[in-house]
Amino acid sequence: MRHCYVVRVFTVGSSGGNALGVIPDSVGLDSPDMQRVAAELGFSETVFIDWPGGEMPALRIFTPATELPFAGHPLVGTAWVLNQMGPGVEAMSIQIGEVGVRMEEDLVWVTPPAVERPIHEVAPQTAIDLGVPATVRAWRVEVPSDFLVAEVSSEADLLATSPDMAAVAAAADGLYVFHGFGLTRSRFFAPRLGVEEDPATGSAAVALCAVSRALGQESGTAQIVQGLPGALSEIQATWDGLDVALGGTVVKDEVRELPD
Repeated sequence: MRHCYVVRVFTVGSSGGNALGVIPDSVGLDSPDMQRVAAELGFSETVFIDWPGGEMPALRIFTPATELPFAGHPLVGTAWVLNQMGPGVEAMSIQIGEVGVRMEEDLVWVTPPAVERPIHEVAPQTAIDLGVPATVRAWRVEVPSDFLVAEVSSEADLLATSPDMAAVAAAADGLYVFHGFGLTRSRFFAPRLGVEEDPATGSAAVALCAVSRALGQESGTAQIVQGLPGALSEIQATWDGLDVALGGTVVKDEVRELPD
């Protein structure tokens, strides 16, 4: 039997957040096995850890539909599991490089590789055509997944957003809709990845940092509240040039036993 730690990441106190499965032992599992397990669990992401003796833990991240080279909430959740339930780590590796880990009281901080994240402003109509009628500005950002980032004119417009999921899946890996900089309200949709609406999305927070930088703010902080009332998540983000850090709280829900 394998163990799967089920945690919620980017919580607001003990509520909300985004569920994550963390499987510390991936020995004997190939890529199709991991994809099958992730689909069966049904979380927006599931992490599989390979940790040879004396080396840095290596993570593979799967949605119910595909493997991702980078995602934020799996890194924060896995860092919490390894530091609270395991021997502790200061770094982990993913497909795009090394991720730094820092524990700060109740917050877990991760620092993804500092890489250029290409960003291109596009016509607001690009998002309007997907069902975000209040879009005032829009960008495409590679994190490296291809995200369409849409700024809307008010929080009411954000909450009223009801995108065409088939159109979103055809257009991008994910659609990030937000209002406000610094103090931000957001929602994220990723039907192409097998996740219609994601409760908390660290990679989208990285995309927001890239947008802020493209608009002339070379460094800064963001407090991002994502989701719908009654199921909110909170993400802390900082950036300084290409260096981005994501922080949040984590709550353990259960430990499941999975058949081999």
